[in-house]
Amino acid sequence: MSGMPARIPIGLAAREGQPDLSTLAQGLDELADLGLDMVELPAYAFDLLVGGRPLQGRIRELELACRDRSHGFTVHGPLATNFMAPAPRLPRFLEVTKAFVEIAARIGARHLVVHAGMLQEGELAGAEDAYARQREWLAKAGEFAAPHGVILCVENLFDWPPFVATPSPARLAREIAAIGHPAVRATFDLSHGFIHAAQHGHDFLAEAEALAPYARHLHLHDSFGQPDLPWTYAGAEAVAFGTGDLHLPLGWGALPWDAIAERCRFPAGVVAIHELNPRFWRDQREAIAASRGLADRLRTA
Repeated sequence: MSGMPARIPIGLAAREGQPDLSTLAQGLDELADLGLDMVELPAYAFDLLVGGRPLQGRIRELELACRDRSHGFTVHGPLATNFMAPAPRLPRFLEVTKAFVEIAARIGARHLVVHAGMLQEGELAGAEDAYARQREWLAKAGEFAAPHGVILCVENLFDWPPFVATPSPARLAREIAAIGHPAVRATFDLSHGFIHAAQHGHDFLAEAEALAPYARHLHLHDSFGQPDLPWTYAGAEAVAFGTGDLHLPLGWGALPWDAIAERCRFPAGVVAIHELNPRFWRDQREAIAASRGLADRLRTA
């Protein structure tokens, strides 16, 4: 049965700041008056591990900076994690993922964002074996995450060099269904899906409908669904041309937000995080207001 849900929590991804955490508390202080339900920590950019080994002093600093905040937290783990990679790399990817699960649990973050797998040109012949590896190793990670109260939220991507293949939203939905573990769900990055659909000629809204029921976590930002140009000199050029993963405030690009709200059904407990390009940080209030407006129109099942 579908209907209008309880209010979907809205958050903003914090800026990366310094990797030694020396600017983290100040950065969180700057977000305190925005009325956020959540803040997503770009923990991939923090020096919290060395060679898979947690730096306990730094993690304690992270805990201290996050303590007594008016909002909750989600955590974005390392972007390079790739459970479709060649088998020798997977134990370290799992080791680091487990460490980030523990970090998320220590600050009360229920969602840990991990990236979906990607393949390079020479790996395409073994694509189905790579998908099988991803299912196996995500299931292992989910088994570890569950007793910590953490959900691994696997984020859909698009192709960028040197990678030439990654699961579409619909394929990611099928993979998560096949894993069948309650601690392995999706982060649906709608702009990534929009770009991927343009790269492969997919029906974006059909892809969105397929992934939405598995998406306990949303990444909201706008774009024009166009891959990067081969080269630009300044970031402002990509913005001017409307190409690439721009992370614009909602409403500045071309994503069909009205159609998304009409056609997609998300699970109860979904959280929506606006990932805003730092070049538009001065527009954060507009971005958050637009995110709240969209969230109020999203439906859960």
